[in-house]
Amino acid sequence: MKKLAIITAVLAAFPALSASADDKIRARLMGFQEVPVVSTEASGTLEAVISPNGDAIDYDITYTGIQGTVTQSHMHVGQRSVNGGIVLWVCGTTGTPGPAGTPTCTSPNGHFSGTWMAGNVQTVATQQLGGDIGEVITAIRAGNAYMNVHSNLSPGGEIRGQIRANRRDRD
Repeated sequence: MKKLAIITAVLAAFPALSASADDKIRARLMGFQEVPVVSTEASGTLEAVISPNGDAIDYDITYTGIQGTVTQSHMHVGQRSVNGGIVLWVCGTTGTPGPAGTPTCTSPNGHFSGTWMAGNVQTVATQQLGGDIGEVITAIRAGNAYMNVHSNLSPGGEIRGQIRANRRDRD
């Protein structure tokens, strides 16, 4: 009977463990993940945590060595090697400011942290994304979201990284 209680307790813990593994997400940004590929020495990281009830994402993004002047940084919904629409902004500039309240990008290095919530999500009509944080989180968990940093030398993006949950981390 004691063994049954222990097994039951261990099995009951597994859903909680797998859910928390999904809640921690990250990306490693580099030029070779951009579409098309960019030859740059710049790099960056995204470390983030999805809230337990799925209504917010606490993020921390750092980039270094951007060869051009940083013009914008954000998250897109799109699978590896495919460009997608912008859903969440990190920073912008006068030429590409982002939504109200978006911080100003810094060059050649930057560090930004904060919390994305429903009000931060941008609608991408061509991808039928209605500005719902739940849709963004679903895309992240499916491996279909990426972060990138754009510069004046690489307007399509100088560095990019596919976002994934730690338990699916392969890089």
